[in-house]
Amino acid sequence: MPKFEIMCDSACDLPDYLIEEYDINIIPFYISFDQENYLRERIDITLDEFYDKLYNNFPKTSLPSVQDYINKFTPYAEEGKNLLCITLTSKFSGSYQSAVNAREIILEKYPDFNITILDSRLCTALQGLFVVEVARMKNDGLSLEEALEKIEKIIPTGRIMFTIGTLEYMQKSGRIGKVSAIAGNILNLKPLIVVRDGELFPYGTIRGRKKALKKIIAMTKEHFKKTGEDIDDYNFCIARGHHTDEAEKVADKVRDLGVKGDMPFYQVGSTIGTSCGPDPVGVIFIKNYKYV
Repeated sequence: MPKFEIMCDSACDLPDYLIEEYDINIIPFYISFDQENYLRERIDITLDEFYDKLYNNFPKTSLPSVQDYINKFTPYAEEGKNLLCITLTSKFSGSYQSAVNAREIILEKYPDFNITILDSRLCTALQGLFVVEVARMKNDGLSLEEALEKIEKIIPTGRIMFTIGTLEYMQKSGRIGKVSAIAGNILNLKPLIVVRDGELFPYGTIRGRKKALKKIIAMTKEHFKKTGEDIDDYNFCIARGHHTDEAEKVADKVRDLGVKGDMPFYQVGSTIGTSCGPDPVGVIFIKNYKYV
């Protein structure tokens, strides 16, 4: 069966060691703290440097351009390779449309180039967890066509249960009003958020960080109780911001639910980190492709 290569925008927030292990080509988003100089995420600025700056500055992010994608696609087209390019949900960004436009341009020169652009309908670590699942399909010998059939079945199974440290950044990014942010911070309210189908859905609020972290574990447990799904059929990771201590505690609690195997930490990148601030923590899971 013809093999295929995988490309993904940096919004997937994959750890470096998984990018290397699964041979995934990353195309970066851009970050600017002065609206003049735009830095390539994870190339010109590390995620830790991003978070260090985030405490005192509110940045702007910018998606990969059409030309960025053309530059990335061209070597694959020249070598006659099959390519699957996976982007951040189009509900959050125009990265998908940039890739689609680049594909149309490059096909004029390389009409036989077999390239598929996939709107993941996912974001941050869930997008990354999904990309790893696709890479496992590839490594297990599935063709691109076979993988695409599995992909459509596993995308809807992905979930993010997360909380953040402060409402300040959501207010600055325009996701909530200033009055709501001020009131929430005064009352020490922590929002509980679920991400499904590429969109953010409020789950509620709870007073205090410790209670919020306990609640996202309860939300995860509740999901599997409600759906009746076997937790062993899912792959998990923990999303974190600048620090690891809380994420480690959350990971231990998730293992107490019966999760076995690896549970890597994914550091939330600039695309979502700009809105969430430096302290997001989340439980992320998606169904193993072998069980769909």
